[in-house]
Amino acid sequence: MAPSAYAASSGTWDQVEGNWNQFAGKVKQRWGKLTDDDVTVINGKRQELVGKIQERYGVAKKEAEKQVDEWEKTQAVR
Repeated sequence: MAPSAYAASSGTWDQVEGNWNQFAGKVKQRWGKLTDDDVTVINGKRQELVGKIQERYGVAKKEAEKQVDEWEKTQAVR
């Protein structure tokens, strides 16, 4: 895990977690296989999202983390 990759995005994830109700819809748009229950369980927790993506899409943890990283970058307010 490259510290710079997570350090650069940690502020964005804080926003996602703090405003989960606003971001939940965007998460469901990006990962359509996630259910309402999945989104409730995730509740803004990054590792829960990674786990649910692994479970629903049958991808490895690294791939799920990559997808979350890429999505997170698109959510950053510049």
